Amino acid sequence: MTRSLSPAEARRVALAAQGFARARPDRAGALHLRRNLDRLALHQIDSVNVVARAHYLPAFSRLGPYDTALLDRDAWGRPGERRVFEYWAHEASLLPLDLHPSLRWRMARADRGTAGYAGMRTFAGPRRAEAMALLERIRVDGPMGASDLERGRTGWWEWSEPKRMLEWLFYAGHLTTRTRRRGFERVYDLPERVIPGAVLALPTPDEAEAHRRLVERSARALGIATFGELKDYFRLGPAETRAALADLVEAGTLEPVAVPGWPVAFLHAQARAPRRIAATALLAPFDPLVWERARAERLFGFRYRIEIYVPAALRRHGYYVLPFLHGDRLAARVDLKADRARSRLLVPALHLEPDAPADTREALEAELALMARWLGLGEVRHGTA
Repeated sequence: MTRSLSPAEARRVALAAQGFARARPDRAGALHLRRNLDRLALHQIDSVNVVARAHYLPAFSRLGPYDTALLDRDAWGRPGERRVFEYWAHEASLLPLDLHPSLRWRMARADRGTAGYAGMRTFAGPRRAEAMALLERIRVDGPMGASDLERGRTGWWEWSEPKRMLEWLFYAGHLTTRTRRRGFERVYDLPERVIPGAVLALPTPDEAEAHRRLVERSARALGIATFGELKDYFRLGPAETRAALADLVEAGTLEPVAVPGWPVAFLHAQARAPRRIAATALLAPFDPLVWERARAERLFGFRYRIEIYVPAALRRHGYYVLPFLHGDRLAARVDLKADRARSRLLVPALHLEPDAPADTREALEAELALMARWLGLGEVRHGTA
């Protein structure tokens, strides 16, 4: 018979898998950051910098204040210091190096022109010679960003679509990210000059094995998840996910379970359900706990939409709204903006959920003060001025 879990148990399983069952360390260091990334499998990258760049926030949510230079070093430091690489996973993401072999199938598909949007696929076919010429230029002249080509500093101003060409080379695995410039511009270089040789030398699994590894990693990060959630974590195809799921269930790595109100769910063999969760955290809109909006609603009864692209007059909660985790529920949502010029963390709007515990406001104010200190801001100011 299929085992059953209550919605509350499922919620605690999910929170524990995401790292919210542990007390924050007194001082988070490099090892904490690496363990956290290994647990989550990726940090989504996003260009919005209203509060802090999205890839910095999941570690703060789980570990508290830390030195972001440690993550920068792991991601964009000297090649010998690298612990992380950039690639397309959920979206553009920072990933532990051990996941590189499991994503080579996606690089191979892009190289064949069977993955990616049409504007990129042209470089796998009719315009491949142009892309290969650019690759050779980088091989000879060194790392480049799109702005180097667009401004003609390298003599390559004649390329009409330099960014798309670089992005195809990146997607197909011919290039990787060497560093990020001011303004967060990606600088591209050859993988063999950036990614440790020991990682590049790891065997490449076939596609079926790679999908099994990715679905297992997703299930471990989520604790309990539906088919759609496991497919979404690394943006996998339905057929490949279904086959991987069947293999993992047969192996005993995943167990089908029933949760009232859920579709069929799958529980990872290593998942645990603590009796109590005592977390306090502000969550980025791109945090894996909430990025799948239907999952957030199932787990927490919390309907969440990011309103960045909604006209101001139509927004319900604000521009850059972070859910607030208090205990085992999402108890509030808060619109935030870092006013760096005046050293203030602005709180244009704050909304408590109807079932928020009585001490939610006090806990949220403490977390806002902690975030402000982490960001190097002198005060928290409610309102926009």
